Amino acid sequence: MPTTIEFENISKQYRLGLVSTRTLNHDLDRWWKVNVLHKEDPYLKIGSENDRASAADSEYVWALKNIDFKVEQGEVVGIIGKNGAGKSTLLKLLSRVTGPTTGTIRAKGRIGSLLEVGTGFHPEMTGRENIYLNGAILGMTKQEINRKLDEIVDFSGCERYIDTPVKRYSSGMTVRLGFAVAAHLDPEILVVDEVLAVGDAEFQKKAIGKMQDVSKGEGRTVLFVSHNMTSVKALCNRGVILQNGMLVDDGDVDTIVTHYLRGDNDVDNYKTWDVPNIKGNGFELLEIGIRRKNGDFTDVMRMDHELELLMRYKLTSVKENFWITLHMKNEQGNKIFSFSGFDRCYEHHHEPGEYEQTCIIPANFLNWGNYAIDFMAFNQINNIELIAAESDLISFSIANRQIAIGGYMGKEPGDVTPVFNFEEKRLK
Repeated sequence: MPTTIEFENISKQYRLGLVSTRTLNHDLDRWWKVNVLHKEDPYLKIGSENDRASAADSEYVWALKNIDFKVEQGEVVGIIGKNGAGKSTLLKLLSRVTGPTTGTIRAKGRIGSLLEVGTGFHPEMTGRENIYLNGAILGMTKQEINRKLDEIVDFSGCERYIDTPVKRYSSGMTVRLGFAVAAHLDPEILVVDEVLAVGDAEFQKKAIGKMQDVSKGEGRTVLFVSHNMTSVKALCNRGVILQNGMLVDDGDVDTIVTHYLRGDNDVDNYKTWDVPNIKGNGFELLEIGIRRKNGDFTDVMRMDHELELLMRYKLTSVKENFWITLHMKNEQGNKIFSFSGFDRCYEHHHEPGEYEQTCIIPANFLNWGNYAIDFMAFNQINNIELIAAESDLISFSIANRQIAIGGYMGKEPGDVTPVFNFEEKRLK
C-alpha cells in the first residue's frame, strides 16, 4: 500500500513560561531565518525531557523528540500514551495547527481534523450556521455542504436544536455536531483526538462505526488518539506508544495496548518481599501469587485449569474487623469483577500473627488472555479504613485449552467463559 503520512525526524520544542526571545531584534531574526530562509531556529537550545511529573531543569522542553514512522493508506493507527506524552502535539503538527521545530511531515490528500471540542464553532451562531462555517474551515465548498447538510444533521442527532445558538448546546452536542462535519468531509486522512470521550455511548458507537466505514470501506487513513483502550482495539489495526515526547513502541494494536497497560513491567504472577513495601497500620503483605492448582508459579496456566491465588501477610496489631478484597481486571484495564472472603470464609477478628489465604478460581471460568489483580486490605471499627492498596499488583496470562487439530481456534467473546449444565428433551 502507498504511504499516506510520513513523519521524518519530527521534534517540537517549547519554551516554558515565555513565548518570545525577550528582544524584538531576536524575534525578527528568528522569524526571518525560519519563515523566509527556511533555516533552523537560531535560538533553538538543548531542552529537557517532556516529563510533566518532574520539576524543570531547563526553560526549554521537548514536547516531541525524534519521531519517525510512516502510515500506509487505509491504516487505522491508535496513538496512545499518558497525559502530556505528546499525542495532541503530534496531531496538531500533522493538521498544520503549528509547525515542527525540526523534521518534515509529508501527507498525501485532504486532512479532516477533530482535535478539540467545538474547534471553529462560534457560540452565537446556530448549529446550521456553524456547519457551514466549520465546513468552510475544513475545506468544504458551499455546494458540498448543501449536498451533505441533511446527512450531517441526521448523523449528529441534533436536528431539533439545529437552529439554536451553539452556546446553548451541551459539550456532548457540540462534539456530535463537530464530528459529523469532519466525518462527512470525505478526507483522505481523518485525525481524531479524544473527543469521543465527551459523547454518550450511543454516539461513540456510531462514531466508531463511521470511522470503520471510512477506513475499511473507503480505504482512507485514520489517526485516533484515545485513553479508552477498548475503543482503540475496536477501531485500530496498529498502535503507537508515545512517552515523554518520544516514540517507544510501534506494532499491531493488541501487542501495543498490552505493552501500554503493563508499562515497563513483565507479566509477573508471583511476588514476595523480605522487606514488605505494601503495608499500613499494622499490616504487611509478605507474599502473593496465582498459579495452576497444586502447580508451581512457573507453570503455564490454561483456561481449563483450576487456579489458586495465594496471599501471605503479617498483622502486628489487633484487627477487630479485617478483610481483603481483590479486583480482577482484563487486558484493557477494565475491572470485570471483585472477590473477597469477607465474613463467609474466615473470622473478621484477627490477633497479631502471620496469616495465609488461598482462593480457588474454577476451571473454564476465565477466558484466555491477560489479566491483572488490584489488592486492598480493610479494617473497620466505626468507619471502614483502607489499610493498604496496590493497583496491578500481580498480572498473569491464561492460555487456551489444548484443542484437537481442526477444532475451533478462535476466542469466545467476553472475559469469562462459565460452563453451565444444559438439559434437552424431545417434546414431540
